[in-house]
Parts: sequence; structure tokens; C-alpha cells
Amino acid sequence: MIIGYGFFDLFKRFLLILIFLTCNLNFSQTVLVFGKVTDATKRPLNYTNILAIPEASDQEVRFAVTENDGSYKLGLEKGQSYKITVSYLGYKSQTIDLTATEDVVKNFVLVDNPDQLDEVTLNYTPPVSVKKDTITYNVDSFKTGEERKLREVLKKLPGVEVDRAGNVTVQGKKVTKVLVEDKTFFTGDSKLAVNNIPADAVDKVEILDNYNEVAMLKNLQDSEDMAMNIKLKEDKKKFAFGDVELGAGIKERYLIHPNLFYYSPKTNVNFIGDLNNQGIKSFTFRDYLDFEGGFGKLLNDVGGYINLLNSDFAQYLNDQDFTANTNQFGALNIRHAISNKTDIGGYIIASSSKTETQNNTLNEYLSSSEPFIEERTTANKVNNFFTIGKLTVDYSPDFNEDLSYNSFVKVSNNGVDGLITTINPSQNNSINTISSIKGLNLKQNVSYSRKLSKAHTATLEATYSFQNDRPITQWLTNQQILQGLIPLEDDTIYNILQTKRSNSHSANAIVKDYWVLNNFNHLYTAFGCNIAFTDFENQDLQQLTNGDTNNFSTAGFGNDFGYNFIDTFIGLEYKFQIGITTFKPMLYAHFYNWNTKQFEERFSNRKALLLPKFTTKVEFNNSEKLNFRYQLNARFPSINRLANNFMLSSFNSVFRGNTTLENQLYHTVSLSYYKFSLFRGMNFNVSTNFNKRIKTLKAVTQLQGIEQFSTQILFDLHEHNWSISSRLSKKIKKVKFNLSARFGYSDFYQILNEQTNLNISKTISSTLSFETSFKNHPNIEVGYTKDFNNYRSFGEPNKFENDRFFMFLEYNFLRDFIFKAYYSYDAYANKSQNINNTFDTANASLFYQVEDSPWGFEINATNLFNVGFKQQNAFNSFLISDSRTFILPRIVMFKLAYKF
Repeated sequence: MIIGYGFFDLFKRFLLILIFLTCNLNFSQTVLVFGKVTDATKRPLNYTNILAIPEASDQEVRFAVTENDGSYKLGLEKGQSYKITVSYLGYKSQTIDLTATEDVVKNFVLVDNPDQLDEVTLNYTPPVSVKKDTITYNVDSFKTGEERKLREVLKKLPGVEVDRAGNVTVQGKKVTKVLVEDKTFFTGDSKLAVNNIPADAVDKVEILDNYNEVAMLKNLQDSEDMAMNIKLKEDKKKFAFGDVELGAGIKERYLIHPNLFYYSPKTNVNFIGDLNNQGIKSFTFRDYLDFEGGFGKLLNDVGGYINLLNSDFAQYLNDQDFTANTNQFGALNIRHAISNKTDIGGYIIASSSKTETQNNTLNEYLSSSEPFIEERTTANKVNNFFTIGKLTVDYSPDFNEDLSYNSFVKVSNNGVDGLITTINPSQNNSINTISSIKGLNLKQNVSYSRKLSKAHTATLEATYSFQNDRPITQWLTNQQILQGLIPLEDDTIYNILQTKRSNSHSANAIVKDYWVLNNFNHLYTAFGCNIAFTDFENQDLQQLTNGDTNNFSTAGFGNDFGYNFIDTFIGLEYKFQIGITTFKPMLYAHFYNWNTKQFEERFSNRKALLLPKFTTKVEFNNSEKLNFRYQLNARFPSINRLANNFMLSSFNSVFRGNTTLENQLYHTVSLSYYKFSLFRGMNFNVSTNFNKRIKTLKAVTQLQGIEQFSTQILFDLHEHNWSISSRLSKKIKKVKFNLSARFGYSDFYQILNEQTNLNISKTISSTLSFETSFKNHPNIEVGYTKDFNNYRSFGEPNKFENDRFFMFLEYNFLRDFIFKAYYSYDAYANKSQNINNTFDTANASLFYQVEDSPWGFEINATNLFNVGFKQQNAFNSFLISDSRTFILPRIVMFKLAYKF
């Protein structure tokens, strides 16, 4: 429980703080300087740089770039004096002194300076230069001398922001990759770069919008990526950095965390190690995505991203809630430039962990006849072991040719020992579950790009992968389960064993030609194929205490299933530009051929589909864009949904696939709008997504108590998903205000006990917050989030609400101390079951490090109030769950850090 105050007391205080800050920020304190920049012939000079450097050290540098008509707007702090410099390559720069007292018009006429275009005599470097998709900052123009790391430098660049986690945004857009000297900096993660690259090594910072790793494909392939390229000073192009952290705490808590890096123009080496029993994971799912090439690259392969997201390794990385955790982790990443044309790199990751989890769940089973409640407790002891390795070779002899090869291997061995206790109207039972899975995954990928002529560029991408999994699951109980669904024989202990084996070989290749007809018309053609050969076996049986075996195959259980799938396709894309708008209609013809084999039973089918796509991009200017995307999608079922013999899914569920299933078919539409104003300190974006499912795979379920049998059919009643989200941020002086909201709607059908019902889900979430960025005062972030969830099934509404207040404080004091504290308070309400809970979380740390000393000392405390659990809800076609997930207790640690 929160000490001294209730939730609404905190909320009132939050509103008072917000009102106080708003009232004390005088909106009239900004003085507008505006006008036009032309040459001597009155021709507007677009992309001219206007830089206002304040005389006072506590004021921010202000910056503007002229529009196409040469106009600009510059917001200055009232009463402050500035030195304003106007610069444009090939023209003599102009500098004026100005004290901002009132709005004023300032027009500038720049005079030719032909000597500046001569590379021999070019000595002038503007503080900021803008050329279409590239912004270049001359770092020395903004540094004051006390900066230690790149983070402090970036915070002083106009239009650049760095958050607590180290994420970088430039003019409201997030940086997705970091380069150093034009090459990916380790994994490309911005957090690694901003927190470790020495400030005195940086010469220039380049921001590259619409970035593509293969330079010749820029403006051919669509990209929303933004890269930050760090240019180093000539005498600073080789350095090592890192830190080693040791910690010990009460109840035998410990932490050992080395993080070591070496950088040179030819060689990058990075080692991350982690040994701890306090629930910390130094390697996150985001890090794993970076190792795989980044989120943007994976989105080009939606199926591959979904497989990665649902993989056992990803689920382990995302799992942050446990009652006990021991983690052993090591990762080594090496990249070496063999020559100016060839880079070779790779990484190896090894992870071993022991985890204990516990969940208490209240399940409300929805039924038109007899709804009921189940109380379920699940406790697991999990052992995870993973080894992942990857080798990459990049060969780029010149701008017109690029070759990339990747080889990936993952070996896993995971085990779970669990206990499930269920209390429901049909039975009270305890089931011990023991499971293990051994897996092997191999993947090879080749990408080749070549500029064939001035008008034609060709690409080839081919991938082969092999997956082998061998899961084994055992259920032990002293009561019969799934009566009438599995043929159990009477025994004192019911020991049910399931073995599975899955092998898959898949390959895909696509060849694409990019034909540039002229600057405003492109024609792209593509040809490719996707091939998969998959085998799946499972066996379910009962091991009797007398040593005999009761094989369920006599009742139709057990699969020996083969699935071959071939998708051959050809596509045509036409990209054209009219004014500020780029259109791209696309049409792909797919020819599918698949066949299955279950023992001696065979089934084959083929079909052809035309799948259109369409994108539109309206670029009003560099900081205001509108994007539209439409696509008709087809997705075929996995082998598990096709295998048509019975199979145990869990202690209370039996599943049977359907060999006759075909593809799902659904429309997706998205619209997004983005606007950033450096002058107004405002960033606004809004997006909406709509899904209409024409044909979908639907579970047909027979429910008796908590036990269920389900199969799949191809369902042709339309279902819909719609979501809209927006975010507005406005910076006034040193305070940034944020407002975000999200609305989600979905309707879908359930087929339960031979009845078809329409379910409707609605969710609304909104967050209001503010954060400060003072230089010599404590900085805080305070916010409030309100969530509404409404599920309707069988005509009955189920409502959930959550109020969340959060606060973060960071205070640098006495030069060498840093105090950080985080607090959140949640008030959760299940309106339908009249369940109300409140829980708060608090963490705090005090760090001490003398300036220029490598040694640091920290006292760190997590879960200060010793909260035992988190509360959440979930919903599926016939079940609403209200869950308590138990978490680690209070942990207090003393840490010693050495950073170099």
C-alpha cells in the first residue's frame, strides 16, 4: 500500500503540479524572428541554415532551415542576446547580434562566394548544414568542454533529443541505427553509442533520413529508417571503453556484469557478460532484434518476425516477472574489415538460467447456458539453455555492387517442472507437468545487389532454413482428466506422456529489377518462390504403474504427417510522383501448390491468387508527412493446424487439425500522419489501422467444464479490427508536455458448443505526462494513465479499468552524486467481478563517482514496498482471465563499478 496517500490524493497533486508548471510558463516569453533569405537576384535560397547562439550559457541554441520559398521562422527567448549566423554553401555567411525584445522581420541577402566552392580553399564549416535527407552537425560549434560522452553532446544539438534509456530522436523521428565512420557501430543500437562513445572523439554528427544499408537502393526501396553517423576526429579513431560492475546484497544476492568494447576503423569487438540472481537480464529482446539486423529489416519479413517473436528464446527474453531467477549470460560480437571492400563479422551468445514463476488466475468461462468460475494456480520451475551463433560476410567492391551472406545456428535445451491446481464446479485437481524441448535451428541467407545500367538495378535475396524440435511433455495426477476425450485406464497415478518431433526445410528466393524510367516514374518487376517441406509426428500414451503402456492410437491419437508447400509468384510495381505525392500501386500473382500425407492418406490442392498492394506518401516538407498503405493478404495454415489426428494440447485440452484447410484472406489498411515543428517545439503523430478478415481460420470448440476439444475450420463471416493512436508533445522552455491516446475495437466470432456468437472488444488508453530538462536542477517526469477494457460475449459485458500514476526523479548534486527514483501506483478494478486491487512499485539508487575517476559506487533498491504481485486481465473467445503474477521481493544491493 502507498504510504500516507490514496490514489486520488496523488492524482490531485499531479494536477496541481501540472497547473503550477503551466501557469508559471509564460507563453509570451518567445520572440518570433522571421523573414526570407535570397541571393542578390532575389532568388529564394532553400535549405539555408539560420543558427542563433545565445550569450548566456544556460540557454539553448536555436536553429531553423529555410523552406522552398526561402522563408524561415526562429523562436528566441525574450530578453536574451543572440549571435545569429546565416550560411549557405557557395555564399558568404552573414552574422548579426540581436537582443530578443519583440517580434521582428529580418530578411537576408547573401552574396556569392565562389572561393568557398573550391575544395582547396574550403575552410569554413557551418555549425549545421541541411541537404535534403541529411543533416550535418559540426560538434565543436556546440560543445562547451564539460561533456564526457556522446549523450551530453547530442543534447546540445538543435532538434535532437535523448531520453533516459538512450533512445535518440531527431526532429521528432526515432534513430533506428547508429554508424561510426559509415559502418554499423556494433549492433547499431543507439543506447550503446550515446552512453559510451567519448565526447572528445566526435567531429561531426550526420543524420541520414530514409536510410538504406545498400546505398544504391536508396530511393528505390521504401525506407522509414533514420541513421545517425558519427564522424571521428583524425587522432581519435581507435579507442576502448566499457565497464565492469560487481554487486552484493542481502539474502545472498549478487551481480557480476562486464561490458567491454574495442573500436578501431577496421575492428569492433564487444563482450557482454552477466551473472546475477536478482532478475536482471542484460540482454533484452530489443538487443536480440539488433543482432538480427534490426526491427525495420525484420518487418520486411512479417512471417519471420512473428516466428522470432513467438520463439522460446524471445519469450524467455520478454519474461520479466518471476519469484526467483538465476541468470548466466555471455555474448561476444566481432566485426573486422578485411579490406576496404570486405567485412566479416559474427557473434556467439550463450545463456543459462533457472527461473521460478507463480500465477493465480480467476477464469470466467463464458457460455450461453451455464457460465462458471475456475480458480487456477500455476507454479513453474524453468531451466533454459540457449547457444546462438551467427557469421556475416559483406562484400561491396564499389557503389554499383553489394553482396551479403549470413549463417545462423541456434541450439536450445529447455525444461519445465510445474504444478497446476484447479478448483472448479466439475473437479478439484492438482496436475504435475514435466516438459522438455531440444531444438536446433540453422539458417543461411544471401543478398546480392547490382546496378546493371543507369536505368536498371537488380537484387537477389535467397534464404534456406532448417528447424528440428523434439518436445516431450508428461502430466501426472491422481484423478482422471479429459474423461470421454482420452481412453484412460484406471490406475492409482495417471501418468500421461506425449512425444513430438518436428522437422522443417524451407527456402525462399526473390529476384527484383528496379527500372528507373525517369526521375518521376519507376517500374519494378519481381519473381520468386517460397518452398517448405515439413514433417510432424506425435504420440500420446498412458504409462501404467505395472509397467504396461496404454497407447491412445487406438482412439485416433497420434500423427505422422507430412506437408509440402510451394508458392511461386510474380509481381509488378509502378512508382510515380506527382508534385509532393508519391504513389505506388503493386500487383502480385501467386500460384500455390500444397500436399499433405498422413500415414497412407494423401491430399493435394492448388490455387492462384491476385494480391494487390498500394502505398501513397505525401511529403509536405521534411517535417510533415502523410503515409497510406493498403494490402490484401493471404496466409496459409501451419502444419499443426493440418495434422488431422487427435493430439493433447494441455491437461484440459485436446486438439485435432483439419487437412482440408486453405488460406486465410484479409485486408489491411493503415494511415499515418507526422508533423514536427522545431520552432514551436511540437511533435505530433497519429496513425490508424484497419483489418477486415474475409476468410479466417476459426476454432470450433466443445466445452465441458474446463475441459475442451477443438478443431479448425475455414470461416467466411467477416471480422474486423480497428485501432487509432496518437501522440502530441510540446516543449515550453525546459518542460516537455506529452499527451497520448489509443483506441482499439475488434469483433470476432466464437463457435462454442455448436453455437456461433459475436464477441466485441473495446479498449481505450490515454496518458498525460510532463518531463523537465533542467541543467542545474532536479529533473522529474510525472504522468497519469487511464485504461478502459470492455469485452462483450453472449450479450454480457465485462469491464476492467486501471488507473496508473508514475513518477521518475533524477538529481545530480554536489557534482559527483546522482540520485534516481522511480515510483508507480496502480488502482485495478474488475467491474464485473467486483474485484479491486491497488499495488505500487518503487525503485531507487544513489550513485557516486568523482569526475574523471573510473571508479563508481552505488546503492540500489528495487521493489522498495515489497509488493508481492502484479494484476492483469486477458480475453479469448470463451474465457476471461483475471491474473495475479507474483514478482521478486525487495532487493537492496551495493555495487562497485569501474568504467573506462
